[in-house]
Amino acid sequence: MTDRPAPPSADAGGATEQTGVGGAAGGEPATARGEQTRQLILDTALRLFRERGYAQTTMRGIAKEAGVAVGNAYYYFSSKEHLIQEFYAETGVEHRARAAGVLARETEFAARLRGVLHAGVDTLAPSHEFAATFFKTAAEPTSPLSPFSAESSPTREASIALFRDTLTGSTAKVDPELGDELPELLWLAYLGVVLYWVHDRSPGQAKTRALIDGAVPLIDRLVGLSRLRVLRPVTRDVLGLIRTLRQ
Repeated sequence: MTDRPAPPSADAGGATEQTGVGGAAGGEPATARGEQTRQLILDTALRLFRERGYAQTTMRGIAKEAGVAVGNAYYYFSSKEHLIQEFYAETGVEHRARAAGVLARETEFAARLRGVLHAGVDTLAPSHEFAATFFKTAAEPTSPLSPFSAESSPTREASIALFRDTLTGSTAKVDPELGDELPELLWLAYLGVVLYWVHDRSPGQAKTRALIDGAVPLIDRLVGLSRLRVLRPVTRDVLGLIRTLRQ
């Protein structure tokens, strides 16, 4: 980063923050004021990302808009990438919260999956324009913002866990070997939906909704067919390919 100064910890009014999220030097817990400052910086950053685009937004600009010293912005978030990882984490928490109702209400796998996918689009909806400009950065294979990066692993695992709950809480009967891999495959399918959503310019991204409604019955049917003895060799071949690609 070219705009990163030495790391002072005074805020815009000259006061010194004593703690940060997760604790500052000495391991002290975050203060309520520190948490408010941290959330202000994050909210300001996401607003500027949406208004100006990711590449055009700097940490200095975020600090100025938030009314804090640049050093304080870096105190809570070491880089723009750290801010985006927080956005990922908050989005994941909201996605699970939005999906909670359908998971509590439905037992059929198709209904649960449809609800979870729609909940994901609902969660992302306010960030549609930002996502379109940001995607170029996240799509770079070496970027820490890639959904497959090591830096994104906590959010990735949380999302896979949501799809695992979608499956295990349903009445679906799945081949045990496929069941172990299916949550990650569902997460990959969700990434495909998100990619389509990023490029969807239909009003309210209606085409993405139609994609979900059309794809879920097909996925449900394939999951059901996987139990058939005649298709088990095909299932094993697919799983073997997936494991090979992971290596």
